[in-house]
Amino acid sequence: MSTSTVGGWWERWRRWLVPLLVVALFVSVLRILEGEAAHLRYDDIMAAFRAVPGRQLALALGCTLLAYAALPGYDVLALTYAGHRLPIRRIAYGSLITYGISQTLGFPAFTGGSLRVRLWSAWGLETPEIARAAAFAGATFTFGIVVLTGIASLAEPAESLGRLHLPVVLVRLTGVAALTLAALYVGWSIWRRGRIVRLGPMDVAIPSPRLVAAQLAVATIDWVLAALVLYVLLPAGHGVGFPAFLAFFLLAQTAGIISHVPGGVGVFETLVVLQLGNVIPTETLLGSLLAYRVVFYLVPFVVAILLLTVQEFRRQRGRLARSATYVAASYARWGEPLLPVAVGVMTIVGGVILLVSGATPAVRGRVALLVDVLPLGVIELSHFAGSLAGAALVILGWALTRRLDAAWHLARGLILVGIVASLLKGLDYEEALALAMVLAILSASRNAFYRRSSLLAEPLTPDWIAAIGVIVAVCVWVGFFSFKHVEFSNELWWRFAERGDAPRFLRASAGAAALLGAAGVMRLLRPAAPPLPSATPEALARVSAAIPGIDDTAAALALLGDKQLLFAEHGPGFLMYGVSGRSWVSLGDPFGPVAEQHDLAWRFRELADRHGGWPVFYEVSAHHLPLYIDLGLTLLKMGEEAMVPLSDFTLEGGGRKGLRRTRNDLRRAGARVEIVGPERVPALLPTLRVISDDWLSAKATREKGFSLGRFDPDYLARFPHALVYVGDRIVAFANLWTGSGTELSVDLMRYVSDAPHGVMEYLFVEMMQWGRAHGFSRMSLGMAPLSGLDGNALAPRWHRFGGLLYRHGEHFYNFQGLRRYKEKFDPVWEPRYLATPAGLALPRVLANVAALISGGITGLVGK
Repeated sequence: MSTSTVGGWWERWRRWLVPLLVVALFVSVLRILEGEAAHLRYDDIMAAFRAVPGRQLALALGCTLLAYAALPGYDVLALTYAGHRLPIRRIAYGSLITYGISQTLGFPAFTGGSLRVRLWSAWGLETPEIARAAAFAGATFTFGIVVLTGIASLAEPAESLGRLHLPVVLVRLTGVAALTLAALYVGWSIWRRGRIVRLGPMDVAIPSPRLVAAQLAVATIDWVLAALVLYVLLPAGHGVGFPAFLAFFLLAQTAGIISHVPGGVGVFETLVVLQLGNVIPTETLLGSLLAYRVVFYLVPFVVAILLLTVQEFRRQRGRLARSATYVAASYARWGEPLLPVAVGVMTIVGGVILLVSGATPAVRGRVALLVDVLPLGVIELSHFAGSLAGAALVILGWALTRRLDAAWHLARGLILVGIVASLLKGLDYEEALALAMVLAILSASRNAFYRRSSLLAEPLTPDWIAAIGVIVAVCVWVGFFSFKHVEFSNELWWRFAERGDAPRFLRASAGAAALLGAAGVMRLLRPAAPPLPSATPEALARVSAAIPGIDDTAAALALLGDKQLLFAEHGPGFLMYGVSGRSWVSLGDPFGPVAEQHDLAWRFRELADRHGGWPVFYEVSAHHLPLYIDLGLTLLKMGEEAMVPLSDFTLEGGGRKGLRRTRNDLRRAGARVEIVGPERVPALLPTLRVISDDWLSAKATREKGFSLGRFDPDYLARFPHALVYVGDRIVAFANLWTGSGTELSVDLMRYVSDAPHGVMEYLFVEMMQWGRAHGFSRMSLGMAPLSGLDGNALAPRWHRFGGLLYRHGEHFYNFQGLRRYKEKFDPVWEPRYLATPAGLALPRVLANVAALISGGITGLVGK
């Protein structure tokens, strides 16, 4: 087998490796937990859950409130370390929502990473800063585990360890090792403070001792309060000291994180039962653990969702009233992108409620009441329909995170089915109320789900497939655990009775599995990823017809024919892109109406996902930055584009003395500018070819592409040209982009080596005069790469690197000279960005973009 074949096989299957390992681990954990609870019944556990005293619940809620109040400290320290300070109120408000969501998915210092990227990108952080801040937050989280494990292992009396069957020597050695590691970290910060060290792919600044002390304080408070929530829920008189409890609580939480199981569900509970099951009755312990999940995870999650929904409502109401508060304005920047994720997760929770309800015994008295007024068939059908709706909601929750309009409509209908089914199958008003709340939140979030895309067209990732599989497996396991006293047989499938909970569970589980299996088969049988659409003559004709309605003249670059084109499904909008390596690079923003631009951006991301690529948007404007944050991308400033307001352009005044002199000198030399239409260009192409070849030879360069025009006869023949004559000889030319008639721009600008000095400056002056006379409002002079990047020591690392290259890289590229040249025309400088996946993909993305522009790898090493 060739190396390329092996590499391709590994690339295809490596994404499945971790999800499959997670599923295997989770199955093993369920087997262990089943063995520990073999003597228990479902009713015993629920009775223990309901028996948790109200005083203990109140104490647990108080500890939870304090724990969530401490969590923003992670972000404060991380942003301080990254050198990007923000108002405390902004961090605290954002943390309340994002940690409420991420805690449900897993511990926030790790599983809140994607939410942090969205927040921090919206707050102005760039990829290097986000990487540093995220790494520091993770270090703070880990530092707390290590220190507290060490203290707890050394502080707990030997008698307590004996009751827990923990080897005293091993526990003490663990404590010594943990505190030694912590001491080494503290000493490292004292002796090498402020220095930069290389750790893997990143340069890391060693934190100051003060920052390390703050790390210890924040992490200690967080972990102690999180452990206290469960500790106060344990029954009185268990005899376990808090230090020992804290030690194995940290162990169980760490194992849950390492397992990659969402929230560590099952893994955490199993380890706690294994450690405490011999001193606390297992059914009582499981009841306390269930209460802990509700208090510490579910309640904050619901609060976070409600806050997001309230802000969505206030934002819409504020738009109608044409007023906005600080919170509403902040929400529009970062809260709205989080809403689909939050609503999607809550929909999944609603589906889980229905599945678990279908897998557990109904309340006898309520079923008896229903049987008196309803036919048994209605109850049976409602039970079956509720489980099917639950399975479908689990899938739709994933689709809602991708803002699908169809998923929103289907989810609302299925939640209504679930509400009705909950009432008709057992008067389960509690779950009906919970589903009604999900329905209300979903309905209030309508504007967040705007994408008109097929559900089957969406790429369902291995992580999501594994998560859905684990959810269904847990619900089925709960059902078999609940009815393990029942003797299962073939006749059970067809038994219909008032007390037929077990048969109803079997039929509902089979129906849910069949529904999920059918959905999986439909996805497997969907058409393969289509080949990349090429720039056919028909596609170029469609672009040519759309350009007169588009203000951004850069749309004309699509007519080069060297890029793939993605068109709006209904309308004139389009997006142009190229592929290099794993990078799928869109050139500029999508073009067309705003609604089409958003849909095109999402479809482009899906297309890249289906081919295993990274979606990248190159040279995008500030106007669309919220869209790219919504797509989960981070933003790097690439430079600034010079835009000259033509209504203000004049050659009068002392500031334009140099331009007047250039113009007069060229005119005295016999120069003049003539604008010719596209119909005259083909006859001029041989002459223009000679000028272009002379220019390329003089510059010792080669033709570029992608974001730059090139001498292509078919391309040039589509545009009017500005020609500079000296006498009867053409000495310079430029093709013009005119778009909708608002913006004017020049593309290919070339001149002969013996042209008069200042010929291009003269051409620009004449073009601006011509554009103003013909009603254009602005003229683009193109990009000044790396200009406008702050080189301050506290600026983002990308800014500092770019600023350094801008100031000292003249040998490689005339960065400052190009900016000074364009400054002569007093332009307005508009920032341009690179929207790219965050993290370590950035160097490869930059190399891929450079290869596209240079026409391949060979173009990177030559001019």
